Amino acid sequence: MLLDVFPTGPIQANCILIGDPVGGQLAVIDPGDEPEMILERIEATGLTPVAILHTHAHVDHAGGTAGVAAGLGASVPIGLHREELELYENLAVQARMFGLEVDPPPPPTLWLEHGQRVPVGGLELEVRHTPGHSPGSVSFVVAGAAEPLVIVGDVLFAGSIGRTDLWGGSFEVLERSIREQLYTLPETTRVISGHGPVTTIGHEKRTNPFVRAE
Repeated sequence: MLLDVFPTGPIQANCILIGDPVGGQLAVIDPGDEPEMILERIEATGLTPVAILHTHAHVDHAGGTAGVAAGLGASVPIGLHREELELYENLAVQARMFGLEVDPPPPPTLWLEHGQRVPVGGLELEVRHTPGHSPGSVSFVVAGAAEPLVIVGDVLFAGSIGRTDLWGGSFEVLERSIREQLYTLPETTRVISGHGPVTTIGHEKRTNPFVRAE
């Protein structure tokens, strides 16, 4: 499995390239900024991009979508949960709040739904709806990898959780998402968050100060 996690832009949100070198395919998750750099890293893998996916549509996770989509071509689907569409369509407004400018992205062409499986070569990304940070936040549980892995966006961090004071946020909803959709995964599952370092489900269940296992 290819896994490339790197921060982009002034807010340093993680963009993730995940692919299957044997199957020759790759997905781009959360192209938040610096689309030229993201495209260069995609090209360097030698794999064929088959999807642009979003854990959610905050500007630091989707602000580079327009540039990446233009570079990859219209045949590569753009995945988003329906409840994120309002945020996605207002990326330019979000950007101006931070003194930034972004190009409007193309419309989504792949609606992500809870339980859906997105194939990437021999891998499958299982979509789990994990709202609370935003209404349509999703996590991707990776099937077919050598070790358990989940990509969670801004739902759960190493030692922290996503903000719930933004539009559509709710601590109660976020806590339920974490307990029901993430803490039920094997404790050895590696957690790729939207910001910061990798952690594991077991470590967060035992030590996270906001949501510990009951």
